[in-house]
Amino acid sequence: MNRKVKKVWDIVSSVLVGLVVLLAVLLVGARLVGLQVFTVLSGSMEPTYHTGSLIYVKKVDPFTIKEGQPITFLLDEDTVATHRVVAIVPDEEDPAVIRFRTKGDANEAEDGGLVHYKNVIGTPIFSIPNLGYLAEYIQHPPGMYVAISVGAILLLLVFLPDVFAQDSQQPQPQTQRPPRKTKAPRRKQGAFSQGHGSHLAEVQPPPSRPAPAPEDSVPQERTEQLRRAARKLLPPEEYQALTARLAQGPLTREEYRLVYRRVKAQRDALADQ
Repeated sequence: MNRKVKKVWDIVSSVLVGLVVLLAVLLVGARLVGLQVFTVLSGSMEPTYHTGSLIYVKKVDPFTIKEGQPITFLLDEDTVATHRVVAIVPDEEDPAVIRFRTKGDANEAEDGGLVHYKNVIGTPIFSIPNLGYLAEYIQHPPGMYVAISVGAILLLLVFLPDVFAQDSQQPQPQTQRPPRKTKAPRRKQGAFSQGHGSHLAEVQPPPSRPAPAPEDSVPQERTEQLRRAARKLLPPEEYQALTARLAQGPLTREEYRLVYRRVKAQRDALADQ
């Protein structure tokens, strides 16, 4: 994905995710702190609460409610209303029972019935205009299905670019051919030969000699051990020839065996003296 396009998409996706999270907090998170959320469906409380607003209601002790305070209450088992208290009416027979006379700010007349204190849900503490339309839509089918689909698509759009980016960064498997085995050519007696008492310095390998194949070369650790031993035991000219050879690349196994035999012969000779 192009870097500029990816950067723009990251910003857009972050904003969309932020909006979804904010909406979830406003609709669901409020309940976690003890608030109930309701949608204003009529204009009886205009201009305090506009139609389509989302109001957040906090539970209160009914006996602390005062005149002039808006309350949210049950009109019946299925209907919730929010009106303002215009009077508090104590019960004539039971002083422990109170009722509230209510009226909508946009209504000319008071409500016909009194609100029993047990039917009070709470009092609104704040509202958000127009958010109630969206809340009402996604809480019932088909809006609920649309919201679920949009959330799933948004998650896919957020995470799929990262998945594709990871796939594109993975190296593609390559078909490797098995290494081709080669047989080391026979070497003439000379640079690394003991024949007829010859020394390492007699014949040096040509400068253009290619490095040995990896499968035929001796590990560097073993070569370094052999070089240290050759420095102590071999004559200076032989050691110089070996150093010049190592500067061209790793020793082949055959070369390593020849030098090793030469070093071992020198060590045995010193031991017999």
